[in-house]
Amino acid sequence: MINPVIFTIRLFGYEFPVYWYGLIVMTGVLVGSMIVERSLKRRGEDSEKFWDALIWVVLFGILGARLWYIVNATLGGNRTFIENPAQIINLRQGGLHIFGGFLIGGIVLLWFIRKNKLDPWLYLDMAGPGLLIGQAIGRLGNFVNQELYGPPTTLPWGIHIAAENRLPQFQGFPEATRFHPTFAYEMLWNFAAAGLLLWLSRRYEKELKPGTLFAGWLILAGIGRTWIEFFRPDQPKIPELGISYSAVFASLMAVTGAVILMARYKGISFSFTENWEEEYKITPPLVPVVSQPVVDEPVIARPKRKTATRKPKAKLSPRKTGKTSKRTKKSTS
Repeated sequence: MINPVIFTIRLFGYEFPVYWYGLIVMTGVLVGSMIVERSLKRRGEDSEKFWDALIWVVLFGILGARLWYIVNATLGGNRTFIENPAQIINLRQGGLHIFGGFLIGGIVLLWFIRKNKLDPWLYLDMAGPGLLIGQAIGRLGNFVNQELYGPPTTLPWGIHIAAENRLPQFQGFPEATRFHPTFAYEMLWNFAAAGLLLWLSRRYEKELKPGTLFAGWLILAGIGRTWIEFFRPDQPKIPELGISYSAVFASLMAVTGAVILMARYKGISFSFTENWEEEYKITPPLVPVVSQPVVDEPVIARPKRKTATRKPKAKLSPRKTGKTSKRTKKSTS
C-alpha cells in the first residue's frame, strides 16, 4: 500500500500535507491541457484564449465534480455530508466525480466561448482527446487511494485492497482476496480512445466536419464508462432499474454523441446550433481539388456542302418547234 501523503509542509505551527491524489489529478489536467493547446496551435488559434478559459473551467469543474460526488453519495445512502457538513470541503481523501466536472466545466467553457466569439465546435473537438488523457492519468490517484475498485476476482491482474479501504460488503473476505482494478480498465480505455481521436484528427483533418471529434469523445467515453459501471459495486443504484446513476448518465453521453454525428453528417439541425456557422464564421473543411489535365479536342473540319447552280432555261425558237404562225404565211404569200 502506498502512503497517500507525499510529504508534509510545516508552516507557522500548522501542517499542510501534500497528497498523491491531488498531485496526480493536477498532472492529468496539465498534460491534457498541453495536448489541447498544441492541437489549437496547429489550426492557427490563439493559445492565450485557451489558457484564460482553462482557469475558469478547472475551478468550476472541480466545484461541479465535488457537488456531483456529494449528491451521488447521498443518493446511495451515505449520510456523512448531512450529519457533518464540514466534510463537504474535505478533499484530502478524494471525493470528486468526473461527470460533475464535465457538466459544470462544459457549461462554463461554452459561456467563455460565446463571450469571446470563439469557434465552439473547434474548441469542443480539441478538448475531447485532452479530456480522455487527463482523466486516464487521474485514475492513478484512485490506485494510490485504493478506491474505485471492482468485485473480487481470481484473475492474475487482480489487486490487493487493504481491509480499512474495503467496502462493507467485502469486509468478511480473506486478506489475500484480489479485486478487479476497474480504475485501470477505464485508464486503458481512455488512452486507447484518445489515441484513436488523435489519429483521426491527423489522418482525416480536412475531411472531418466540425463537431466530429467532440461527438466521438462523447460516444467513446460514454460506452467505456457504461460497461465499467457494471464492475463498480461502490456506485449507488436506481432502485427501480438496478443500474447506477452514473451508468445512465454515461449512456446518455453516448446517445448524445451519436445524435451529434447524425446532425453533422445527415443534415439534422438543432435550434441552439443553427446559427453557429454564421455567428462564429465556421467554414467547412477544405477538400483538396485534383486538377484534371486539359486535353485539346481535335478540330474536325466539316466538308463544305456543294450548292447546285441552276442553268438558265433556253428559249425555244419557232423553227425548232416546227410551227409557223399564220401571219407569217400570209405576209410571204
